[in-house]
Amino acid sequence: MKIKKAIIPAAGLGTRVLPASKSIPKEMLNIVDRPAIQYIVEEAVAAGIEDILIITNRGKGAIEDHFDHSFELEANLKGNESKRKIYEDVLRPANLCNVYFIRQKETRGLAHAIYQARSFVGNEPFAILYGDDVTANPGGKGVLAQLCDCYEQYGKGIVGVKEVPRKDVSKYCSLDITPVTDRLMDVHNIIEKPTEDQIMSCYAILGRVVVPPVIFDLIEQTPEDPKAHEVYFTDSLVMLAKQQGLQALDFEGVRFDMGNKLGIMKANVEVALQHEEIGEDFKAYIKDLAKTL
Repeated sequence: MKIKKAIIPAAGLGTRVLPASKSIPKEMLNIVDRPAIQYIVEEAVAAGIEDILIITNRGKGAIEDHFDHSFELEANLKGNESKRKIYEDVLRPANLCNVYFIRQKETRGLAHAIYQARSFVGNEPFAILYGDDVTANPGGKGVLAQLCDCYEQYGKGIVGVKEVPRKDVSKYCSLDITPVTDRLMDVHNIIEKPTEDQIMSCYAILGRVVVPPVIFDLIEQTPEDPKAHEVYFTDSLVMLAKQQGLQALDFEGVRFDMGNKLGIMKANVEVALQHEEIGEDFKAYIKDLAKTL
């Protein structure tokens, strides 16, 4: 079954990138010449997604404005042939696909944010693209498209994963997996933010998921963590694994953590090196800079 709907949870406060995120949503921080969330939406569209729901909260109106028309700006640019490319770039976000918005009125974690999309999704499988994570696979198929292909082939929920350094596993989650193919694995268990003795593998979920609609029922059944007062989405995924099966794909490509200062800088450098307008000049600059280090 083709995946046509996606949700992007973008309600986080961005505390790891303060003070930049004090007045600008972290999802609107630029990677060269586009905000991070536009890269995420473009990845979804490239995977065949037609309708996207972005889950926000108070203070994130700039995201909605970005995917709307700006009539005065467009009118100013439209008649100027020398600014034709800029005009097309300004139009692009509003014309990518159908983009909708809803607010998460309580900050109760990822599972709670995803649950807000229940009426939007209906009774069909859907994709989840975390608003913190930008992925890229230059010259190859996008990360979400890779996951959608696997879902359509095997009919099981699937998470995008990468191996992370063992010292960093506690920042993410750890998966108990067995291989199916070179990059595809069956998932048996997931532990959120594991202690050293709980680590089952160094594979962690990094920002891309495709799941069947039953996940909403499972979120309802998942106990709330009494300390964090959150329902962990990974716990709901474990229930899915046990009831219907869950797979993990070691995707081709890279992931940039846009909730992390170093991740933002890596994204800007790597995208700039591939950029059709400034790539060659930026590469020369990096080479000259490296000589001074």
